[in-house]
Amino acid sequence: MQAGGIVIEGNPEFRVPRVGVWMMPDNGSPGELEDFVIGMVPEADTVFPLASAYINDIPEGERKFAADKTRKAELHAWLAARKEPGRMGAAIGAGDLSVDGELARQFLDWLRRVFPPEGAASA
Repeated sequence: MQAGGIVIEGNPEFRVPRVGVWMMPDNGSPGELEDFVIGMVPEADTVFPLASAYINDIPEGERKFAADKTRKAELHAWLAARKEPGRMGAAIGAGDLSVDGELARQFLDWLRRVFPPEGAASA
């Protein structure tokens, strides 16, 4: 998979839409949406390591989530500690997540290629 995602141009004459493919988290690593979002947690954040420690300190026999969902649980524990606990999108809106990182910029570029602004020429 290409690092910047894939965009396949459509053909408006035949009503074939443009199609984009982005494999979470970064088109190359195994993971999920939460792994992508964890990459947006600011490096200086002091709460994420505490949320991770909390999740990782839960004894294996007491965990209600599968081992491959540990990162997801860590992120949601971190989200629960926000001023406005909630969803990932709300954390972006609240400024709790950084959208300035390289991966976020690549994703935004991909989105703009898949859904160009009105009147913009396709790349």
